[in-house]
Amino acid sequence: MTAFPTLTPAQASGHRFDAGRHWAASLDLAFEPRDGVTRMTRARHLGPLRVQRPFHPEGRQGACHVYLLHPPGGLVSGDALTVTARVGAGAHALLTTPAANKLYRADSHGVAWQQHTHLDVAAEGVLEWLPQETLAFDGSRGEQRTTISLSETSRCLGWEVMALGRPASALPFASGCIEQRFHLTRNGRPLWIERQPLDPGHPRFSGRWGQGGATVQATLWAVGLEDEPGAVDALRDNLPMTPRWAVTVRHGVLLLRYLGNERNEAWHLCRQAWEILRPRLIGLPAHTPRIWLT
Repeated sequence: MTAFPTLTPAQASGHRFDAGRHWAASLDLAFEPRDGVTRMTRARHLGPLRVQRPFHPEGRQGACHVYLLHPPGGLVSGDALTVTARVGAGAHALLTTPAANKLYRADSHGVAWQQHTHLDVAAEGVLEWLPQETLAFDGSRGEQRTTISLSETSRCLGWEVMALGRPASALPFASGCIEQRFHLTRNGRPLWIERQPLDPGHPRFSGRWGQGGATVQATLWAVGLEDEPGAVDALRDNLPMTPRWAVTVRHGVLLLRYLGNERNEAWHLCRQAWEILRPRLIGLPAHTPRIWLT
């Protein structure tokens, strides 16, 4: 008889086709100032998660730009992606992605995927978290969890843009369930905690009191603004006036929300808001990552 090799637990779970299916990938980044220049001091990875080399397109004293790469281009049943980024005291990092993230339809067993992001910013540090949009296919099942830990003097600006279904192909998000969770603390104090299930089978999804049938949503946050009322006024005065977005400040967290049906509109709204807020947050004009232009 032929002897088959013994699989490791990771191999065994990865190649299963039931609820125990599990493919893990992780990326652990750290940034520290060195002689006045923010350097990427750690880039540990497991599985298909990588970074391109760091760039300093704003000059040596500017932000360290890093592109997060996930070669598969999307998540399928059993995928478990974890990204951790730690910005040290006085460092400044800008993280983005080269393309949209795709959340594919669950397999025949309905196995979910997971995507967890942990962002930690030390005193006087700055983090800009600017991933390109996420596209959720019909039948996708999973959880997105974003945890942000800030110190009293750190600053952070980020966004999440989510488009549901593929309306251009007449394939709406009609089944599946995606749960989004945000947890932001400052000096350990919770400032923004949110849980949002996106379930087409729930009345909230189509009800006017909830999702209202909208297929695109976006959330942008900014923490560390010195003049929060002035920032809100600047957004209201300079962004296109539509009923599809609103902005507010609670407990030191500026939140801009979009709810509509146009992915490009949501993306451009977040970009414009970033261009308005960045000088107010860190005293520097917006510098478009060149990967967005390719």
